[in-house]
Amino acid sequence: MPIYEFASEEIRPLLRTTFSQMQLQERRDLQRLLRANISVVAPDTLVIAEEFGDWDESRRRIDLLGIDRDANLVVVELKRTEDGGHMELQAIRYAAMVSTMTFDQAADVFSRYLAQIGKADTDARTELLEFLGWEEPDEDAFAQDARIVLASAEFARELTTSVLWLIERGIDIRCVRLQPYDHDGRVFVDVQQIIPLPEMAEYQVRVTEKKRKEREARSDTRDWTSYDVSLGGRKLSGVRKRHAIYQIFRHLVEEGIAPEKVAEYCGPRAKRALVSVDGEVNAKDFYRLAKDARAKEGRSFDPTRYFCGEDELLHFDGRTYAFLNQWGGADWKQAIVNLLKAFPDKGIEFAPSE
Repeated sequence: MPIYEFASEEIRPLLRTTFSQMQLQERRDLQRLLRANISVVAPDTLVIAEEFGDWDESRRRIDLLGIDRDANLVVVELKRTEDGGHMELQAIRYAAMVSTMTFDQAADVFSRYLAQIGKADTDARTELLEFLGWEEPDEDAFAQDARIVLASAEFARELTTSVLWLIERGIDIRCVRLQPYDHDGRVFVDVQQIIPLPEMAEYQVRVTEKKRKEREARSDTRDWTSYDVSLGGRKLSGVRKRHAIYQIFRHLVEEGIAPEKVAEYCGPRAKRALVSVDGEVNAKDFYRLAKDARAKEGRSFDPTRYFCGEDELLHFDGRTYAFLNQWGGADWKQAIVNLLKAFPDKGIEFAPSE
C-alpha cells in the first residue's frame, strides 16, 4: 500500500526506495538512530548494549541488546536488505547466549554502554532499577525470558515461515518492517509490525500460552505441591501456591484492608504485586484502562501475568485491582509468611496438603 502526501492541490504518492539507494548504512545510520529511539521497533525497552558480544570463542555481536519493563532481555537484530537474510537464525543463537545473564551482569554491561555513549557519570545499576520499578535486584524475576525483535526493510517467505513456527512454540519473536520512502531527498520510513499482526497479538499470546502449558504438563518436573488454606473458617484444599497467595490476599481485602496495605507485606515482589484502575469495572474494561494507564507511564500491561479474570478482580474503595500471578522461587512463601505475621487475627492457616 503506497503512502500519499495530501498537498494543497493534489494527492501525490511518495516514492518507495531502499536504504542503500538513500546511502543509509546498517550500522552507521540505522543502528545509531534506532539505538536512541528504540521504542520505534521495541516499545517499553531500555537499550543496555550495542554490538554486544561478551562470550568466549565467538566474534558474533548482537546489534542492540535491551531489557523490557517485565525484566525480559530483548535481542534486536537489524538488516537494511530486502529479504532479511538469515537474521532469525542469528537472533536465536544470540538469545540463547544471553539467556543466563544475571542482574549484576546486565548492570555491568549497561555501565560500559553508558560510558561508550558519553554518559559515564550515570549510575547504571540505579537507572536499571528505576526502569524496572524495583527497589532492589530480583534475580528470580530477572531475565526469565528473552524476546527477539527483527527489523528489516523486508522479510523473505522462508524467514516469516520460520518466525511463525517459532511463535507457535512459545518463542517471543516479532518482525518489524522498515519501508523507506524518498521525498525530495528526505527519507521517510513506514514502520509496521507485520508478525504477529498487532490486532492478533493478544489472541496469539493466549494460544501460545495454552500450547506451552500443555507441553509443560507433559514434561515439567517442577514442584507442584498443593496446599490447604483456611480463611476465617473457610477451608480450601489442594490449592497451588500462586492460587494460595491470591486467596489469602483476597481474603484480607474482603476483611476491609486496603490492597496497597496488604501488598506491602508481599516480599520482594511487593512493588509490582498490584495493577489498579479507577472505578469498579469488568475484566474487559479493566484490560483497556490498565493498558492505557501503563502506556502513559511508558510501560506495558500483560494480562497473563495477573489474576484479572471476571471473577478474579478485586474491588475496594472505588477502584478495581488485579493481583500478580507470577510467584517463582521462594518469594511466594516469604510473602505468605509475612502476611500471616502481619495479620494474625484474620483466621489464616496454611499448610501443605496431605
